[in-house]
Amino acid sequence: MDIGELEKLDNYRWRIPKSGAMLVDGVIYASQKLIGKIIEEKAVEQVKNVACLPGIVKSSMAMPDAHWGYGFCIGGVAGMDVEEGVVSPGGVGYDINCGVRLLGTSLDKSDVAGQVPKLAAHLFNAVPAGIGSHGTLKLSYSNLKKVLLGGSEWAVREGFGWKEDLVHTEEGGKLPASDTAILSERALERGKGQVGTLGSGNHFLEVQWVERVFDEKTAGVFGLREGQIVIMLHSGSRGFGYQVCDDFLKVMARSVVKNKIFLPDRQLACSPVKSEEGQRYLEAMNQAANYAWANRQVMAHVTREVFSDFFGESPENLRMNLIYDVCHNIAKFETHNVEGKKRKLLVHRKGATRAFGPGAPGLPDIYNKTGQPVLIPGDMGRASWVLAGTKEAMDETFGSSCHGAGRALSRSAAKKLKSGAEVSRELHERGIEVFSTEMGTLAEEMSEAYKDVDDVVEAVCGAKIGRKVARLRPLAVVKG
Repeated sequence: MDIGELEKLDNYRWRIPKSGAMLVDGVIYASQKLIGKIIEEKAVEQVKNVACLPGIVKSSMAMPDAHWGYGFCIGGVAGMDVEEGVVSPGGVGYDINCGVRLLGTSLDKSDVAGQVPKLAAHLFNAVPAGIGSHGTLKLSYSNLKKVLLGGSEWAVREGFGWKEDLVHTEEGGKLPASDTAILSERALERGKGQVGTLGSGNHFLEVQWVERVFDEKTAGVFGLREGQIVIMLHSGSRGFGYQVCDDFLKVMARSVVKNKIFLPDRQLACSPVKSEEGQRYLEAMNQAANYAWANRQVMAHVTREVFSDFFGESPENLRMNLIYDVCHNIAKFETHNVEGKKRKLLVHRKGATRAFGPGAPGLPDIYNKTGQPVLIPGDMGRASWVLAGTKEAMDETFGSSCHGAGRALSRSAAKKLKSGAEVSRELHERGIEVFSTEMGTLAEEMSEAYKDVDDVVEAVCGAKIGRKVARLRPLAVVKG
């Protein structure tokens, strides 16, 4: 597609007019600087394909970090009518409920001066990372099923966290689920040993510091201040979630034939929301989401323990409160205003973060006036951001924003640029300590492999679907 085929609505919005089998328009949120890369990576074609799905409401959307993904582009958002619409695993992703959580501390950057390498080594030793990594938590099938039904509630009940953590987690860290019998033996087997593990690829645990606050009042509500040490954690549902997605893609492929659904791309395999297949997938997806929340909850608990041992203070004295936990690979039932009327929708966010604005239902009381914290991780070497959700996001994007910087290079292309050892050395020279189980992962995840997160955030805030609160910089990175 050529840029001339897009209609520029303003400096941060591009419309793809409805054509062919499209049921609604496509809308891409991007600056002039970002739109070329989004076109080059064929995300526009995927936005058009999603616009063909039955029951899609309003428009098929892409956030400023959009790039090619399985079925939906990464950064894709679509709201489906619950009566006539469909649910598509490609609109959720293989890593169901991959997400980000941010812990505060009472520490300043000066408190960790000279100690970052040692602190990072302790974190690397305590939090299992890498492909197929297993944790110290060995679950029986019986206890695994409690995780799948209980999510973060299970973790807190077992001593891995504080009750307040649940309030500061999207959906309280638990989606409705009741039937583990629908899961494959393979999914259960993959899930038994990975609760409390980071995984590989773009997942990370970072010690960061708050470089700049843009909105002191909102930052104060979130518990952020300049110079403060914070911890950002990015992980998902590991092999369990991957297997759930893989299992149900086969189910959905059969459902497409059975229900005579036209698809421009078979990776959009789907089923009517109300069908037996759709309901079974949503049940399994909810269990994978609960697994991911429990996973991040356990790792946050281990991180608190490491900090407590290292600094000789309790996590409570170190004020290691959970600021927020948001997911960015999920489909959830939500009610939104569409053309002046409230409608219940199944909102798919694939590589997109919920960004509910002030007064939106489901937010903890403390964030009711500010909008929710929107956590935007960057790459290992530059910055991450904390934004606040906005009314405009509620009006335009079903309360959604970007989920990160978005890849600019494929993993294979990144590896051709430089080695993992070079990446590690360069980051060290810039004052960032990196620990990883695989040097190849470091090469794949180098800063140059991603768009500049500052450009992405400028587009988000230019479109007013997010509001700047604070910019964070990495000091130490633990990778798989």
